[in-house]
Amino acid sequence: MKEKYLKFLAVTFFTSGVWDTVAGCLYIFCIGTGRSIDNPPMDPFYAIFLGSFFLCFAWLQFFSAFNIRRYAFNVGCLIFGRLFYVAQLYAFMIFVPDFPSTFWFTGVIDSVFTALYLFFAFKGGLRTRELFLPKL
Repeated sequence: MKEKYLKFLAVTFFTSGVWDTVAGCLYIFCIGTGRSIDNPPMDPFYAIFLGSFFLCFAWLQFFSAFNIRRYAFNVGCLIFGRLFYVAQLYAFMIFVPDFPSTFWFTGVIDSVFTALYLFFAFKGGLRTRELFLPKL
């Protein structure tokens, strides 16, 4: 029964890799000064820089999904990363004047992925240590 949840975790992790691929392509090709989306304004270098990180995260997720138990630490890293992103995004939307609210849905999607990671990991028998501390 626990292996079923780990398969769900792997599928969720792979799917979030697809989501990060979309984000990476958007940052590289659409977001930034002089591109399709320019609010908030961003120098093209930083948009491409962020996009490359999204593509790296996606690659990690795609290949980690094939052996999710072995690469559970990658799931833990993405949990921290997504939680930090969501907190930062909503803090900016709430406290920074004129910060655009156009990205609110990304916070919702990343929150859902984080909740699914935690749910499937714990139901699949992974311990907190396996998620947040690498095996020696």
